[in-house]
Amino acid sequence: MKFGKEFVSQMVAEWEEAYMDYNSLKATLKHISKFRELNESAAMASTPKGSLKRRLTLYRAFSGLTSGQRGSPRKNEDEVILVRAEEGEGSEGLYQTMFLKPSEEGAEQDLVFFKKLDHEFNKVNNFYKKMVNAMIEEAEELSKQMNALIALRIKVDKVGFRNVASSGSSTSIPMNDHIYNARPGHSRVHMDVIHEIELSNERHLENGTGNYEKQTTSDEGFRPASVEILDRVKINMTALDSPISTIKGLLSSSKPDQSFSRKELTKAEEQISIALKEFYHKLRLLKSYSFLNLLAFSKIMKKYDKVSSRNASKDYLKMVDTSYVGSSDEVNRLMERVEHAFVKHFANGNHRKGMNTLRPTTKKERHRITFLLGLFTGCSIALIVALIVLIHARNILYSEGRTKYMDNIFPLYSLFGYLVLHMIMYSANVYFWRRYKINYSFIFGFKEGTELGYREVFLLSSGLAVLSLAAVLSNLDMEMDQRTKSFSAFTELVPLGLVIVLLLITFCPFNIIYKSSRFFLIRCAFHCICAPLYKVNLPENFLADQLTSQVQAYRSLEFYVCYYLWGNFKTRSNKCLQSDVYKAFYLIVAIIPFWIRCLQCFRRLLEERNTMHGLNGLKYISTIVALVMRTTNEFHRGIVWQILAATSSSIATIVNTYWDVVIDWGLLRRNSKNPWLREKLSVPNKSVYFAAMVLNVVLRLAWMQSVLGIREAPFLHRTALTALVACLEILRRGIWNFFRLENEHLNNVGNYRAFKSVPLPFNYEDEEEITVT
Repeated sequence: MKFGKEFVSQMVAEWEEAYMDYNSLKATLKHISKFRELNESAAMASTPKGSLKRRLTLYRAFSGLTSGQRGSPRKNEDEVILVRAEEGEGSEGLYQTMFLKPSEEGAEQDLVFFKKLDHEFNKVNNFYKKMVNAMIEEAEELSKQMNALIALRIKVDKVGFRNVASSGSSTSIPMNDHIYNARPGHSRVHMDVIHEIELSNERHLENGTGNYEKQTTSDEGFRPASVEILDRVKINMTALDSPISTIKGLLSSSKPDQSFSRKELTKAEEQISIALKEFYHKLRLLKSYSFLNLLAFSKIMKKYDKVSSRNASKDYLKMVDTSYVGSSDEVNRLMERVEHAFVKHFANGNHRKGMNTLRPTTKKERHRITFLLGLFTGCSIALIVALIVLIHARNILYSEGRTKYMDNIFPLYSLFGYLVLHMIMYSANVYFWRRYKINYSFIFGFKEGTELGYREVFLLSSGLAVLSLAAVLSNLDMEMDQRTKSFSAFTELVPLGLVIVLLLITFCPFNIIYKSSRFFLIRCAFHCICAPLYKVNLPENFLADQLTSQVQAYRSLEFYVCYYLWGNFKTRSNKCLQSDVYKAFYLIVAIIPFWIRCLQCFRRLLEERNTMHGLNGLKYISTIVALVMRTTNEFHRGIVWQILAATSSSIATIVNTYWDVVIDWGLLRRNSKNPWLREKLSVPNKSVYFAAMVLNVVLRLAWMQSVLGIREAPFLHRTALTALVACLEILRRGIWNFFRLENEHLNNVGNYRAFKSVPLPFNYEDEEEITVT
């Protein structure tokens, strides 16, 4: 793989704009190379053949080419550039390159190249410096958190405190050992957390030249962490992120007393452990950022030497090595101290276990997944072909039992069709998210290495398709047994058995069939059901949106209950549509997912005080009103209900379409550099966005089928037409998913947001640094 492609593939997606623009600089070098080739060709063409001047021109061109290939330019061109740093009060440390041969022919291109190069390097250097400063501030906060944690451990476990006191060793964080002078008059904090004091203690101090030197301090004056720290600390155990805490927070306005219980200690240890892991992940990304950019500058300067036959890389790379991004070792120091702290206090001193937790192994593609995917896909296609052949061979479309089958059996199997289609659409979403470098795993908050790729999702959908199609084939009888006047009880129970198998697989506690992903889905679904008692994060928000596109799936589940409990499944007959209770629940189950999203919006409105969430909640209320009117119109035909259904549905469609395109997708920005789209686009082909907007409008108008009273098509049964409309909504949701996450990703990119915010367990009452005495 060429370096340019490898460089792009290893970027932190949210920091893409902060990386060196390698391709732009490479394009400038191509212009320089073409200009030199044209000049040399023109010089040779204007000189008569066989002349001494022509021979000298050929010799110089050849010697320049070979010297460029060897990477050792001509000796008489050693001094090409002069790099100097602009230092001043308030300056960010800008570097500027002076090209020392501006009078040469074609020097304009060289000046353009070095101007771009300086811009890219200053961008990289300043971004890295800003991020390192932020990391050190966070390290200081984590150090204070660890101080409080040790004090809490001592408070909770008095036996452990007595053992520590009698052993003469310290489990404190000597705060003096955290601090070193990063710049004259400015202090920074190392994550040198919780280490035992020995006869001597080494600490690193930065001298005036910016280099680190070791100093030895005695252990005199260091004592175990004082429990008095807890008098100035509040434990954050009242976050409204669960039903109980939410209810308590609403009922009680007074601050709860701190009990310093083991439950609080366990919760604090868990939060700090997560914070340390996330902090270490940030440091790894920052280290990778530095390494990739330094390598890119080295590569581009070597290419410049090769193209121009000059020796400019030596001076420029010398400046790069002495700059902040090239010389700072603070990230490595912080990583070492996080490793030490985590291994000792969260892995029981087991270095391998601690490092495996801090550095999870990357997910490997397995050949068996590809094999099973091909197998199940082939089986699905074969079963579809067999089903079509069987229908034509038995002339099922014109048999007497066709109506009973479509009224009673088809709604049962359509449930699996909705699920399979939605999984296929999600698989396609994952494929395109990866292709266009949309960091969906970070947006959803998946643990590193546990996210499902498009192959895994498509494998699950094809496996479910095989089970469903096999069940349909086993239950395709159209004629009753003439002797018993009923169908076979075993085959009639196949759909119910398939639902039970699907539920058992979903809730299976064993580590099979992607347990972490299944339980992540279950947890998000439970949080949705309990809305607004749980804090609303993007995964719950996104899942609730998916549920709003599966209204017919819930109605199919309701039909399962009615058909198998109150119907006669042996004779394929039911009276569900004649029951007022069934009609009431037919409306309720359709409203539930929209009501969940409405409650989520109002919860976020109360927490974030953002009126957009309130408007979003009103949008879902308008959808609920339209759904009620359309459902009522289905059961009570009349011109009044039809007008109400058409009016409410039109208003809801306009509002939802505007929200989809403008708010969720961020499109229709008239003054953007991409007219009527947005400033940044992940997909190069702009027509894709316009096509998606048109499709979104067309597919949202599927409700017109019910309002206009189109209950059956000439070639489709009523239930088949309902299933087709439901599938169109699932397709629309799949399209919506891609552009919704693309917009979220681009917002993260614009804010350089590549990390999750992790809540910390302790709040200090004052902002002054607490010194253990």
